[in-house]
Amino acid sequence: MEKMMEFCESQTLDLKSIRKIDSDKGIKDLAISCVSFANSNGGELYIGFEDKTHKPLSGQTISNEKHNEAIKKLKSNCYNVALESSDILETEDGEQYFIITVYPSVKSYASTSDGRYYIRVGDQNIPMRSEDFQRVAYEKESYQWESVKTKYVISEIPEDRIHSLCEAIRTSDRVKTHIKQMADYEVLENYMLVDEGRLTNLGVLWLGDSRQRSRLNYPITVQYIVYDAQEQKIRKIDWHDNTLNPEQLLHEIEAEATELKYSFEVQIGLFRKSVRQYNHKVIRELLINAFAHKSYTISGDVMIAVYPDRLEISNPGSFPLGVTKNNILHQRIRRNPHLIRLMSDLCLMEGEGSGYDLIYELNAMDAKQMPIPESDFNNVTIIQYSAIQNQALLPLFDFVNRNYPTLSQKNLIALGLIAVNEKISSIDLSKILQLSENDRLRSYVENLVNLGIIVTRGVKKGTQYVINPRLISNAQLNIPTTLKTIEPHRLNALIEEDLRLHPDSMISEIANRLPDIARTDIQRHVYNMVRQNRVKTTGSKTNRRYSLA
Repeated sequence: MEKMMEFCESQTLDLKSIRKIDSDKGIKDLAISCVSFANSNGGELYIGFEDKTHKPLSGQTISNEKHNEAIKKLKSNCYNVALESSDILETEDGEQYFIITVYPSVKSYASTSDGRYYIRVGDQNIPMRSEDFQRVAYEKESYQWESVKTKYVISEIPEDRIHSLCEAIRTSDRVKTHIKQMADYEVLENYMLVDEGRLTNLGVLWLGDSRQRSRLNYPITVQYIVYDAQEQKIRKIDWHDNTLNPEQLLHEIEAEATELKYSFEVQIGLFRKSVRQYNHKVIRELLINAFAHKSYTISGDVMIAVYPDRLEISNPGSFPLGVTKNNILHQRIRRNPHLIRLMSDLCLMEGEGSGYDLIYELNAMDAKQMPIPESDFNNVTIIQYSAIQNQALLPLFDFVNRNYPTLSQKNLIALGLIAVNEKISSIDLSKILQLSENDRLRSYVENLVNLGIIVTRGVKKGTQYVINPRLISNAQLNIPTTLKTIEPHRLNALIEEDLRLHPDSMISEIANRLPDIARTDIQRHVYNMVRQNRVKTTGSKTNRRYSLA
């Protein structure tokens, strides 16, 4: 009997009603999901879970005959799809369901029986366009690149180089005990650096010498370019000689990139605090992401461009299938999984799938703008601006960090976004946090509300979040007063006073006279006052004017 879990459809998970296996139309829909998973990175279909409730129907049962017949029909409705089904499972309440596991199609395209092709993007099954075939083809090739065996044998690698890497792995607190107890050669096999005595592409990239790396298609090469205010090059360093492995290259870039170590001086109370233009952990995660998600089947350099106001880091290859700029914070799809695992276990990166969470947290606590991702078929570029959006907030964040040590990473991200925006709706906050369901926003804000750090206004989709004025008072901070966070009843009074002085006004005119308040807030309050007969209207819908009733 299985314990009930909370499910949310994603890149690798799809929920389907038990009714799908009762009709040919339903089986075809399941086949589309299987084809989409196979052309992407694989996934699981939970058969017997309703879309709206994410739970099985009460008292739901599935016979063995029905289960076997559904799998038989499904296999006949899709081609080049490797799948297998679990036995019939039960929830704690006795409702039955089963799980279909679909494996990625590594060397061919999967299709439905009527010749249609799909890919999985987020939680959607998308028909493949002509340009998608090329992208899927090179993604399949990229996924296999790490494990391809080369002509070089392990005996060509100096023993001290091998032993040094294995000892670094054994001393890591992220590595499981049974791996630490392996012999050196077994450790190399476990991390896909060696296969049957021969170095893989990943093994050459990490353990090889410059001659061996130069024969890879394609190793990591980097350009670091600094521009002035007129965007003229004033400094350039490149790493094209292949003498360094990814770890050594990362450390050398961090040492040579002096322009990324500049700082601001910020007044906090009686003291001055130095705030780096770019937090060193943010730079580390952005560089690691460029190395880890680079397409090693495409020629091109990792580019680091430093401008007076921003940093741009780009790597060859588009986003992995299923990742877009609108879901990058939560998608966990890896183009080079063995490389990522190795760098994670060596503590070079924050951890698998948590790098962007750390970047968001650090930017939020420094009142910085969140990174801006851009992607085309050839490159992914991440743009990070250096400016502090509101220096007056830094003492507030310092006070919160000292007095609320139990806040989670999600809490700190939400706090930073709310403080920078001064007031933000639940819909807008969910959009920034790339949350598809409002229910998931609770894990970000609920604790902040319970501790009195933020306060809410409105209900459901109209909920808005602001920093609790008492927190600012307790912290004894000199944060400038703004009308943006004015309470609803006071805003009504302010609008009434404005219309008393300026009758027969359009909403745009009222907004111009109250520049600190969002036009959408003014519009919503004026409409409510019209419904309450406190304000009257004249004119057509496109040229409507308002006066006190």
